[in-house]
Amino acid sequence: MGRVIAIANQKGGVGKTTTSTNLSACLAEIGKKVLVVDIDPQGNATSGLGINKNDLEYTIYDLFIGECKLEDCLIVDALENLSILPSNVNLSGAEIELIGIDRREYVLKHNIETIKDDYDYIIIDCPPSLNILTVNALSTADSVLVPIQCEYYALEGLSQLVYTINLVKKRLNPSLTMEGVVFTMYDARTNLSLEVVENVKNNLKQNIYKTIIPRNIKLAEAPSRGMPINVYDSKSAGAESYRLLAEEVINHNEEDSYVPKEIIERKRKHGRKK
Repeated sequence: MGRVIAIANQKGGVGKTTTSTNLSACLAEIGKKVLVVDIDPQGNATSGLGINKNDLEYTIYDLFIGECKLEDCLIVDALENLSILPSNVNLSGAEIELIGIDRREYVLKHNIETIKDDYDYIIIDCPPSLNILTVNALSTADSVLVPIQCEYYALEGLSQLVYTINLVKKRLNPSLTMEGVVFTMYDARTNLSLEVVENVKNNLKQNIYKTIIPRNIKLAEAPSRGMPINVYDSKSAGAESYRLLAEEVINHNEEDSYVPKEIIERKRKHGRKK
């Protein structure tokens, strides 16, 4: 049975879609069967995987409102081993249209359960808000992975997200767990990035992935080409980082994980300055 992971953080610009698409592509690259579920009305995960989001007959919006069946909007093998339930701006109206629908928090769950056995991993790219779409994702997911940008306000709003996760676990999805936190946009040239990482590790009582995603120009360029980073530039630092993250996700319960060389080196330098 597939493992369902929601990529969530109500803060925008923290690397949710970048993580959703590139983690999925790297899992697919090593032979895992992966489904990306794009429930962000911006549809960036859809376009980032080379799908023209404005030229689709059916999207996940139509699935939410009962206008199509899952197989009608499922795009099989957008990449080798990787399929997608696409999204576009139409999804922005789903919250209003779901008002009054019985058990509206479980619409996505009921659909995903019909194909869960067909995939090793189902990755849900959530919108940057805690709305009914995100609640659907959390009701469907086995766990939640939270990208955090290496910036001063990294922890801002995270407590609200953790509260929402716990509320969903209590009322809607008892089996939901916190997959962990992954740091994104790490700049090895600045003390700030290192300080943010250390601050979060010292103050956040959650699993923290040891793979840290660097700030990388190739990662920024890849979506505009409609490719995940491992296809756009397979040898880039961004591609290698997401491959390492994929390995960590697979081996989630193992103790041995990758520690980035730049973190170790900056810790040494930082210690010498004191």
